[in-house]
Amino acid sequence: MFTTSSLPRAGTTPNWFASVMGTGIVANAVPTLPGHVPGLRSVATVVWAGAALWLVVLCVSFGRELRRDPSGQLAHLRDPVLAHFWGAPPMALLTVGAGTLTLGQEWIGLGPALAVAWTLWTVGTVLGLVTAVGLPYRMSTGQVGDGEVFAGWLMPVVPPMVSAATGAALIPHLPAGQARLTMLLGCYALFGVSLFATLALLPLIWHRLVRGGPGLAPTVWIVLGPLGQSITAANLLGAVQGPTGRLAGIIYGVPTWGFAMLWLVLAAALVIRARAGFSLSWWSFTFPLGTCVTGTSALAAATHADLFAVTAVGLYVLLAALWLTVAVRTVRVSVAGRA
Repeated sequence: MFTTSSLPRAGTTPNWFASVMGTGIVANAVPTLPGHVPGLRSVATVVWAGAALWLVVLCVSFGRELRRDPSGQLAHLRDPVLAHFWGAPPMALLTVGAGTLTLGQEWIGLGPALAVAWTLWTVGTVLGLVTAVGLPYRMSTGQVGDGEVFAGWLMPVVPPMVSAATGAALIPHLPAGQARLTMLLGCYALFGVSLFATLALLPLIWHRLVRGGPGLAPTVWIVLGPLGQSITAANLLGAVQGPTGRLAGIIYGVPTWGFAMLWLVLAAALVIRARAGFSLSWWSFTFPLGTCVTGTSALAAATHADLFAVTAVGLYVLLAALWLTVAVRTVRVSVAGRA
């Protein structure tokens, strides 16, 4: 799916924004964790800053190449694999924006942090809705090359769920009354956009999975993304809504969490069995797992259950280890490619 030919020296393709998502979620998950580890939040803020800087670098590089060779960059929209990863840029914007509010405000202040968070949330949400509608439309009209179904098909439809989850933190900063209500209902609508699109695609992905096929092992982790993010969104929005919303978040979140844990074990077993060499597809191990951390933490806060608290910490340790591994190998391959 991702190869070393996709490195920046050969062109900044949309899948590169998955590295911003994966790095950002490592930082964003820290404030949600049960308990407190001295110094961890400060480290998370540094990681968020790195994700923000990397996002700027990729946006500048992508914009420069788009101006220089628009037809070449837009050709990715016809590729049966890369086309779906146009969902990564809006999620990268949303991830960095969320971190700006939860972590970045300690460096730049609440006012500037809110301005950045609202800007990135708005742009990311609009772009996410474009991909959620545009990619399925292009596929249905034959404008995307034929290719077998894989979990990457979820990438264009997940951004609205990320908008729903990250938008919850913005609601308290709106004036009470219709402004907050509109934002709350809008986030629930975004939740529905992504949820039902995911439910439509999951049977296809499951069918491909049980039938087997090349290159599935890393990308099958992408399914964890909408699962974990939907648990996060349901509980964060529920907390804003009140007791009824909290109950709804638990009722939705616990069964979905059970399926997410099943999928995590299955995905891990597939990766271990495949023993695939490193490629940029390994970034699939980070952001999706990170959403499971935030979702599990949200359930821990809602239920006060040790089961979720302990699991959230364990999943974060795994996330940090995977992120460090993937980040180091990405740098090594990038440097070797430039040598």
